Amino acid sequence: MWVLVMASSVVPVLLPVNQFDHFYRGGDRIGALRRGPGGPQRPEEWIGSTTARFGQAPQGFSRLPDGRLLIEAIEEDPAAWLGAAHVARYGTNTEVLVKLLDPQQRLPVHLHPNREFSRTHLGLAHGKTEAWYVLDAPEGAQVGVGFKEAMSMEQVTDWVRERNSEALLGALRTREVRPGDAMLVPAGLPHTVPSGVFVLELQEPTDLSILLEWQDFAVDGEKDGHLDLGFETALQAVDRSAVSDADLDRLVLTKDRIERAGLSSVMPAEADPYFRAHRLDTSAGPVEVEAGFTILLVLEGSGVIHSDVAAFEVGRGDVAVIPFAAGTWNLHGDAKAVACRPPAPDALANPR
Repeated sequence: MWVLVMASSVVPVLLPVNQFDHFYRGGDRIGALRRGPGGPQRPEEWIGSTTARFGQAPQGFSRLPDGRLLIEAIEEDPAAWLGAAHVARYGTNTEVLVKLLDPQQRLPVHLHPNREFSRTHLGLAHGKTEAWYVLDAPEGAQVGVGFKEAMSMEQVTDWVRERNSEALLGALRTREVRPGDAMLVPAGLPHTVPSGVFVLELQEPTDLSILLEWQDFAVDGEKDGHLDLGFETALQAVDRSAVSDADLDRLVLTKDRIERAGLSSVMPAEADPYFRAHRLDTSAGPVEVEAGFTILLVLEGSGVIHSDVAAFEVGRGDVAVIPFAAGTWNLHGDAKAVACRPPAPDALANPR
């Protein structure tokens, strides 16, 4: 319910659900959180998205309540949505794609190319470094990220050609994840997520995935697993270096380092060149967030967002897209939420 609106052409809005069919199962917890539609074959929601699915535009783009695509609205008034400093540094790209991922099937071992590979082979400015903020997970759930030992290109190529899922899974370094934990996954690292791990994902604004296995999944990896590059080229994107437990420790923020009243980062510092995310907890009073393009997901409770251009109520499962033009804003009430944002306009450049 909107409780106050002031004159402005660009104001915060609540976004409708943006799920669509995918090759793996899931989506019911998205439906429960976002009030529909859920699964059984819609395990992702792209929220506040100005990114299209690879080769399937306009699928993936988020729509505003009035039916316009968010990407079109931003192109019409980029400074109001993103801020002049953002536009000067990054152009009209929001620089971030936010998703809910709710797999009820283990994700295949796959990876995403880094920026250098994307520039060279795809003519794109972004790769796909990503991060997971764990909303729910079975006890003892283990994600796989990176190889335990350095691998040769010949070995990886053989496993893909032979469709040796067992060998690929056995070669990955694993890490237990619990609700409230967050993990950065640099581009290039092969990874998998087990069934039942429900995450809020931030990533670079692309849909670039290379499959290393696809047995028992509703996808033709021979045709669609290599970004139309062929596996000989696509596998050059694999980070084949060894990843240690200490390496993964540096990529993780545990729940006890994140959850507190007020505003707290849910990302390790290494994420700053790519995207930012902060947890808002109003248990000790209103939480203030500086002006900037924001995709806000309310995880618990309810409250009121007060900004320079509007004040409106939000509750569990709501997604608000808040433009730069809203100015500094506050969340009041009894709520817990996550604010997902682009990198800062003065963030250090990261070529990978």
